[in-house]
Amino acid sequence: MPDRCEVLPGDAVVARSGGGLLWVDAPGSPALVSALHACLGVSGPGADRVLAAVAGQVSSLASGGASFALVLATDTGSGVALWGGKGQPAVDGVPVSGSSVEGGTLASGFALGQTLYVGPGQSAPRTPPGVSFDLVEGTVPGGGATLHLAAPAPSAATATSAAPAQSPFSAPSDAGFGASRGSSAASSARPESGEQTAFWRPDADSAVPILRFDDGMVVTIDEDLVLGRRPDNHEMVTSGSARAVPIADTQNVLSSAHAALTRSGREVSLVDLGSLNGTHVAGPEATEWTQLEPGVAHPLSDGDRLLLGWTVITFEQPQE
Repeated sequence: MPDRCEVLPGDAVVARSGGGLLWVDAPGSPALVSALHACLGVSGPGADRVLAAVAGQVSSLASGGASFALVLATDTGSGVALWGGKGQPAVDGVPVSGSSVEGGTLASGFALGQTLYVGPGQSAPRTPPGVSFDLVEGTVPGGGATLHLAAPAPSAATATSAAPAQSPFSAPSDAGFGASRGSSAASSARPESGEQTAFWRPDADSAVPILRFDDGMVVTIDEDLVLGRRPDNHEMVTSGSARAVPIADTQNVLSSAHAALTRSGREVSLVDLGSLNGTHVAGPEATEWTQLEPGVAHPLSDGDRLLLGWTVITFEQPQE
């Protein structure tokens, strides 16, 4: 597994131990966390059976409301993953697909690639500065984790010394998960050191409109965007005129390049890019979705809701 771990800001929890990485957004469920965390050291041919057994307990442990993702490296260097809810792994920007098991989804035999993302939705197009941390063992709060296979890692001793004494970064047991919610006061403070900003959710520029995804991910609309399952190859992205925003799609209902958002001054418009299942929009008080005509720009207003496949996104336009 990689040596570098970038923790995206948020209230979830990430743990790494040996060849495994765990993401979970239900730290209030100690039974779920304990069961998943106990599997971090599991690898090899028997990993599938162990993960399937854990998945079978998830519904009862967390009342079906938990989101989690557990990724292990096998002895051959390939990956084994178990996830449920919003927690889905993605390798090099491409979501990992698997088969349904009781309580989750299971995949095995996939290549780990250069970048492995674990968390809600998809990896942020550009990770904010100051959220890097070399997590060798232990638990840490955050909104997700991006591991880079080839990136040099800072010294673990240096990173640890930069953290305050009460930091749960180096917690060696499940206690770090349960303690994360109680650390909210420290989490909300903007720390002096960049190594500690995994606790801090950066304030968005008040002048820039944003997309707020139903899984909690926030994307700033500071340039034109192309959204979809694999939007990197769309001509707007390859020409450099737009940024790709990949969206996790476990139900295979999104097109590779599903829709685009274009800016003209303060006005932001939504355009369906000829998607197979259509792009829909609804006002803040609307009770029905309106399907857009492909290729026709639809100006957005503050509070409008976007429906791409099963993903609901809210458009927020700051006041002048």
